[in-house]
Amino acid sequence: MGFAVMMIVVVLAVHYYLWRRLVRSTTAPGRSRRALTWAMVGLVLLVVATFIGTRVEAGLWWLAWPGYIWFAMMFYLVVFLVVLEIPRAVVSRLWRRPAVHEVKEPVLVAGGAPPATEPAEAPPPSGGEDVSRRLFIGRGTALVAGVAAMGTVGYGMRTALGPPVIEPVKVTLPKLDPRLGGMRFAVVSDIHLGPLTGIGHTERIVRMINELEPDVVAIVGDLVDGTVAELGALAKPFRNLESRYGAYFVTGNHEYYTANGPNEWIKELDGLGVRSLRNERVEIRHQGAVLDLAGVNDINGATMNDGPDFDKALGGRDAARPTVLLAHQPVQVDRAKDYGVDLQLSGHTHGGQIVPFNLVVPFQQPVVSGLATVDGVQVYVTRGAGFWGPPVRVGAPPEITLLELR
Repeated sequence: MGFAVMMIVVVLAVHYYLWRRLVRSTTAPGRSRRALTWAMVGLVLLVVATFIGTRVEAGLWWLAWPGYIWFAMMFYLVVFLVVLEIPRAVVSRLWRRPAVHEVKEPVLVAGGAPPATEPAEAPPPSGGEDVSRRLFIGRGTALVAGVAAMGTVGYGMRTALGPPVIEPVKVTLPKLDPRLGGMRFAVVSDIHLGPLTGIGHTERIVRMINELEPDVVAIVGDLVDGTVAELGALAKPFRNLESRYGAYFVTGNHEYYTANGPNEWIKELDGLGVRSLRNERVEIRHQGAVLDLAGVNDINGATMNDGPDFDKALGGRDAARPTVLLAHQPVQVDRAKDYGVDLQLSGHTHGGQIVPFNLVVPFQQPVVSGLATVDGVQVYVTRGAGFWGPPVRVGAPPEITLLELR
């Protein structure tokens, strides 16, 4: 409840700022300003209704497209308007500087010398001139910000709704048996099946994974944004996943946000041939050698007594074997390091999804995207194959990872 109230306060504050810059600064008092003000009020209600309506079974999924697209526009309008605040202030100040008047005023000089003249400052601008200047600067700023925001959101939508990028990654594990060298993992996360994706989104991801001919498929959380009743049909293509040693799934935070929780999806995926690793591990036997593949629940599962249990997943294993851990959030490496994990595969961050959120992610997670070593554990964070909220990705294209062990 507290988070919802905070979000509403933020939305109201952002729209008030947009009203000042896009309505008050670009219009004179009158009918146009009133109409645009009410339009801004409508956009506030649209954002609030979208966030509420797409999270409860209220039949408001149709709000997702207009609501989330405006949310993205709102965000980038604020970004560009804030960036333009300094040049806007400079232009406004320079424009106010008094001009030098051309008419000369006589100045008496002692001793009978001919009168000299000095330039006089022009009178201050009238109220009408001040309004015209304000409107010109306000409209110019709004036009630049509007065009930039529309261009950015348009580019971001094309990227988010387009095919994921295949990211080839080679990871060297010192303990890896040479017979396991060349084993390939197709890693995908944050697919976020929901009202904006459609079944084509799933079919394309499955087709692209199958074309990679992986040994193991790892789905690292945040598969869905709704219940089986709402989205079950969109998950059906996962029954066509192909790999030598199977497809595996661990929960992400969004599985715990769904109305019925993650258990119905665990059962659904099991029927589709995707095995969920619920704080457990399996042995992957390849060419006579063994790799431990483990998975832990997401941190948010603790709110439902279903949190990560590293001891259950990793305790008592043969320490000589290499271990690959599936854990939705990169920050879970804080516990994984205590169990001698060689490689952790994670998602959650979306690579920031839309710039400049990539600059905020490090405050919560140790890795934004790509391969890094954290406390002696190699961690690969995929950007995810879908999107959350706005169907927009800027600076972080969707990804399917082809990870090869060495």
